[in-house]
Amino acid sequence: MDKMKSELKICESCIMRFKPVVNAIEVILKETDKDPVLVAIDGKCASGKTTLGYYLQQIFDCNLFHMDDFFLQAHQRTKERLEEPGGNVDYERFKAEVLMPLLEKKPVKYRTFNCSLLMIDKEYDISPRRLNIIEGSYSQHPYFENPYDLRVFMDIDTKAQTDNIRKRNGEDGLEIFLNKWIPMENRYFDYFKVRENSQIVIEWKEPR
Repeated sequence: MDKMKSELKICESCIMRFKPVVNAIEVILKETDKDPVLVAIDGKCASGKTTLGYYLQQIFDCNLFHMDDFFLQAHQRTKERLEEPGGNVDYERFKAEVLMPLLEKKPVKYRTFNCSLLMIDKEYDISPRRLNIIEGSYSQHPYFENPYDLRVFMDIDTKAQTDNIRKRNGEDGLEIFLNKWIPMENRYFDYFKVRENSQIVIEWKEPR
């Protein structure tokens, strides 16, 4: 789980773009006695959510959780569930297995999702820490009842998003995102006003 963290190199433009989030977390940690502190990084795919999450993990002594590990398993992907705004994530499992233990300062039995098999395949024991970062689309789902001390939204324009996904997933992957995943995400963002309800919005800028 820490492989990307150890290999991550952040460009100067990204460091500047992420600075408002770093500053906000520093204020929370220094000026409050809140424990645990929870930060949600939601937003559009290919906008830098995961990169920001790993960057924060480099700076702070914190846990990092990924919403990609809570996509629906094969048997959960019913027509009704997939048509539900924000229904493309197992929000019930995330709340029960991650949020509730964190709020109770208990260890997390973190089970990761295998996208190829559409099932859970690994489990890790994660010890409680004061700062906990949750990154990924659907991290601000209202089912969680807003347990967060900071809510971040990562935005990106359509052209840059398309270019980033093409580089990352290839042409076939891009078509799937354009026709399936992006419309589902946008429906969730619009329905629950995720961007509007976030305290910090980070706009995508081409790395230099």
